[in-house]
Amino acid sequence: MKRLVPLVIGGLVAAAVTPAAAADAPRGSGVAVTVARFATPDIETKAYTYDPALIAPGAAVMVVATPVRRSTKTLLSVYGLVPNRTYGAHAHQRPCGAVPTDAGAHHQHVVDPNQPSVDPAYANPENEIWLDFTTDERGRAVVGTVVPWRFADRRAGSVVIHAQRTATEPGKAGTAGPRVGCATVAF
Repeated sequence: MKRLVPLVIGGLVAAAVTPAAAADAPRGSGVAVTVARFATPDIETKAYTYDPALIAPGAAVMVVATPVRRSTKTLLSVYGLVPNRTYGAHAHQRPCGAVPTDAGAHHQHVVDPNQPSVDPAYANPENEIWLDFTTDERGRAVVGTVVPWRFADRRAGSVVIHAQRTATEPGKAGTAGPRVGCATVAF
């Protein structure tokens, strides 16, 4: 039986999906759902921790990405991270792997011809999916965003959690420190 919990995040309405419901997401619906627990890279999973001091093995993650008209809504929910701490998070090009760089660079709707991209004209929350969050006293956070575009031929493959909030200034735009965790998402 599916259980959907409505969430309202800054005007974004999304459905938090239980693991049983995630398996029932209709194929071809365009909705991408990942529900997983973080594990070290030596264990087969959809979510890896690369820094167990910042994301403990067993902490939980959920990502829901939904195409709506000419936009994409993305929801990130985490549980069991370091309490009262700010993290950066972004959609990346490829699925997670054994090393943090396996996920590739940020997915950009319009790709910056100069890589790595640190130009705010390309590295910004309208051209990339940014999901920075601050955990509460129990290590939980829920954040959502809407970008004014939908995926076409090029799709993101993961959401990477970084150690710091995302920078916005020229020459550093889009950077957020080391990659501390990754959740594979079939955007």
